[in-house]
Amino acid sequence: MNLDFLKELGLKAKNEGTSTGLEASDSGIYIDSYSPVDGALIGSVSVTTRREYDEVVAKAQHAFEQWRLIPAPRRGEIVRQYGEELRKYKDPLGRLVSYEMGKSLQEGWGEVQEMIDICDFAVGLSRQLYGLTMHSERPAHRMYEQWHPLGITGIISAFNFPVAVWSWNAMIAMVCGDVCIWKPSEKVPLCAVACQNIFQKVLRDNQVPEGVSCIVVGDYKVGEFMTLDERVPLVSATGSVRMGRIVGATVAGRLGRSILELGGNNAIIVTPSADLDIVLTGAVFGAVGTAGQRCTSTRRLIVHDSIFEEVKAKLAKAYGQLRIGNPLDPANHAGPLIDTGAVATYLEAIEKIKAEGGKFLVEGGRLEGPEYATGCYVRPCIAEVTPDVPMVQHETFAPILYIMSYRTIEEAIAIQNGVPQGLSSAIMTNNLREAERFLSVEGSDCGIANVNMGTSGAEIGGAFGGEKQTGGGRESGSDSWKAYMRRQTNTINYSTQVPLAQGIKFEL
Repeated sequence: MNLDFLKELGLKAKNEGTSTGLEASDSGIYIDSYSPVDGALIGSVSVTTRREYDEVVAKAQHAFEQWRLIPAPRRGEIVRQYGEELRKYKDPLGRLVSYEMGKSLQEGWGEVQEMIDICDFAVGLSRQLYGLTMHSERPAHRMYEQWHPLGITGIISAFNFPVAVWSWNAMIAMVCGDVCIWKPSEKVPLCAVACQNIFQKVLRDNQVPEGVSCIVVGDYKVGEFMTLDERVPLVSATGSVRMGRIVGATVAGRLGRSILELGGNNAIIVTPSADLDIVLTGAVFGAVGTAGQRCTSTRRLIVHDSIFEEVKAKLAKAYGQLRIGNPLDPANHAGPLIDTGAVATYLEAIEKIKAEGGKFLVEGGRLEGPEYATGCYVRPCIAEVTPDVPMVQHETFAPILYIMSYRTIEEAIAIQNGVPQGLSSAIMTNNLREAERFLSVEGSDCGIANVNMGTSGAEIGGAFGGEKQTGGGRESGSDSWKAYMRRQTNTINYSTQVPLAQGIKFEL
């Protein structure tokens, strides 16, 4: 396979991962990154030691003292320049995302486009960090609130979106005046190094102090450095519910702040009036895209019993046309799972579903053959179940779709809401009342609720995140920027007296 795109991104066969920003780390301990596509060793990245981590934090603290004084629109201009560089590197960076993570090339390019989009969003935001003014109850007083940067934002990202989720956090945090330390997933470290290489050039060209953007590389132990560190006031973590419980509790224990974007168990309700062509596209992409490894992947299809058999037949036919293989080949719909551990979890889930009474409409299993030699390629499958099957309550990060029936819209919404996770949801309907009911306070309990589109594919302009075990955090658009800043209420007395609030008298 032609890997010239690695050279374009400044990556070498053995890469000393940038942990301190402008300086390279070389602890002598390496994480090897193997592609799930063909099993090849792409490169090795140096693991960050505790000493190096403390150096990173010290540099970030020093950089923050200067970065926060740069006017927000100027910080936005630097982020804009990064967006321009990403446009230049969209092809090679997208190829690296596809090759190191295993998602389709179209999705790899799309992820880089998300980075470009959030840069554009952040540029505009840099002139819109608005506070409020309030009327004081005291005469000759003015009240207002303003927002100040927090300091260091720690970002822990997952393997399934190796670059985009970091940018959702980092670009917003940086225009807000924060500096960032990023711990990428140890399964896709080269993507993070490539992003850092591109960004460091922009920072150098703008004579920005070293430490505004850093990465630290390693397993959960390096993440613990950050979550336990009182010098890092905000930690934004994306990953499993299990990981989120640990991060949330640890950061809260030191009275820090956290943004948690955790698991999803996302459902589409299909009503009798639904356009089934839209249903098929939304459901199949939602369930199969990224080989079912998105937090917004469609896990459950809740179909009205009057069209249940028809939908089953159409889905089975569509799944029969899926092409699974090398994700850099545009002819394929999906690539491999991230590693053989993920495959083992997928196969385990299939056996549990069968043991709990589920019947497979489309059978799953590991794909065999020379082109699947890594052992990471699996068949997307569909299991017909009832809502009370225990496995339906769990998120399996793989292309397993559950299909079940309902009779009333109230029952469908109850099924949709009847899982511990609350990230994304959708309803397919041409009935206005059903759509509005789904979006009302009596409807979906998720952070994202869509009508006539799937659960997957959020845009950066809206706040991204969910409720319940999904963690309650919000990233990216809307007013998510407020999580990266501290609010300050100010009162100015321009009179010659000192009147007290609530009419209290205090005379000397």
